[in-house]
Amino acid sequence: MAEQRLELVWPGKDKFLLVPKDETGKPVWVERDHPAASEVRLADFTGVVGEVPDDPYAANLLFTGDSLDVLRILCEVPEYRAIYRGKVKLVYIDPPFNTGQAFEHYDDWMEHSTWLSFMRERLLLIRDLLAPDGSVWVHLDDAEQHRMRLLMDEVFGAQNAVATVVWQSSDIPKSTARHFSVDQDYISVYAADASRWRPRKLPRTEAMDAKYKNPDGDPRGPWLPGPITATKPYSKGTYPIVTSDGTEYWPTPGTFWRFAQDKFEQLNSDGRIYWGKDGRSRPLIKRYLSEVGDLVPRTLWHYTEVGSTRHAKIETKQLFTNPFGTPKTERLMERVVEIGSQPGESVLDCFAGSGTTAAVAHKMGRRWVTSEILPSTVEQFTLPRLTKVVAGEDPGGITKAVGWQGGGGFRTVTVGPSMYEGTPFGVLLAEWATNGRFARAVAGQLGFEFQPEAAPLCGVRGRMRLAVIDGSVGTEEIRQVVGALGDKERVTVVAKAVLPEAESLLADVSPGSRIRKAPRDLLTGGARRMRRRAEASTRHTADVTEGSGS
Repeated sequence: MAEQRLELVWPGKDKFLLVPKDETGKPVWVERDHPAASEVRLADFTGVVGEVPDDPYAANLLFTGDSLDVLRILCEVPEYRAIYRGKVKLVYIDPPFNTGQAFEHYDDWMEHSTWLSFMRERLLLIRDLLAPDGSVWVHLDDAEQHRMRLLMDEVFGAQNAVATVVWQSSDIPKSTARHFSVDQDYISVYAADASRWRPRKLPRTEAMDAKYKNPDGDPRGPWLPGPITATKPYSKGTYPIVTSDGTEYWPTPGTFWRFAQDKFEQLNSDGRIYWGKDGRSRPLIKRYLSEVGDLVPRTLWHYTEVGSTRHAKIETKQLFTNPFGTPKTERLMERVVEIGSQPGESVLDCFAGSGTTAAVAHKMGRRWVTSEILPSTVEQFTLPRLTKVVAGEDPGGITKAVGWQGGGGFRTVTVGPSMYEGTPFGVLLAEWATNGRFARAVAGQLGFEFQPEAAPLCGVRGRMRLAVIDGSVGTEEIRQVVGALGDKERVTVVAKAVLPEAESLLADVSPGSRIRKAPRDLLTGGARRMRRRAEASTRHTADVTEGSGS
């Protein structure tokens, strides 16, 4: 009998989800060798806002394009890959909730299996982008939260589940609810490696510190009283504590003194025990403000701390004429960014919406990458908002709390169309795939750093060079390409047609070099790469399952 493992399965899991729904409203799955299952698309820099570094790939980036294409670009295109793959410290995503609702700016209806396929492809790429000490936060409601946890167990490993944060997203009960007023969302937090990831503690607030007083003029400053009893026997036994007038105190039933007798006497002689204003009350331990540290994050986030969806809509009214349909508060994102990253580290959100994550990351001194699929949303919400942040013209959210006055900048990037077209005669190259854009697209698809100035070569990957020929490759082209190679270099030649004797000549004059025919061979290599990514996930799950037995 074949070995079984714990796994969430659904129709279409072994295929690629081409579109969540076609014109009939049904999802479309295709085989893994379909061009869309592995294509790495072109991405063009289209604009600059504010001050950006000379290296365009190292700037804050606002992509317009599908999240899957953007994640592939960051993972596979060498210029991006060197900066982002395995180096993103925090990923926060607020994907379509699959609640059956239709928002003005999101069409988020998907049947469960469709939604799971949609999310799995993106999570596999996010896993590759995370730094070894990074974390991913997935924000959902009740509709898919339980399935998402199982999916994330598969992709990231159940041992890397850190916590589920509960956000009280509603501050007003829904009196029209059929059963319960659902007042919360969930944020599932997974680490790339839970043994290495540590959350940053949260700073104390003025309200917290205001509780500390100094009624007895203690030279160590304000303090807060605390019990000296505990529910576990910290000491080796109980003993009477005697006041100055002879009154005896014992632990109450079911409790124990927190300290051994000699430790208590030491604390008392040091002035760290408070006996009340009369000096004869039940003793308390002093906890000094000067000795308390920042706060360990908790999993229950109240709307009074981080705001509610109602507060988020009020925030967006300050920015947009027509408020965004499903915003999140900047205070909520401030807490996520504070716990999951440090200044200068990278934050990724591939479901940008109105741009809250990027806006908060920018104000908090993080580097950021964000993407939005709808050009209309980018033009109406994301781009104007982030432009205001850079200009210091965004007065709301956390602006005053963090002292933001503007600065920095970002680049806009547009994801190009597919290089492939499906026809009755098979997969063909699109009409735009010619000349330099064809060469650039091939370099990204095959993982070569694009070098257009080195003609006839146009890319490099270690000692392997790339030559892209927009047409047929024959013996003359092979001699020209090989003649441009340096010592010990080899070449991958990509052409739209391969003439007789070209492959045999290349094998003779440059052993180890190879020819690939576009689009056929490009798709084959990409499909293998994507399959390895998916297979690594299932092997990871199997290893975890096998290791969890008694």
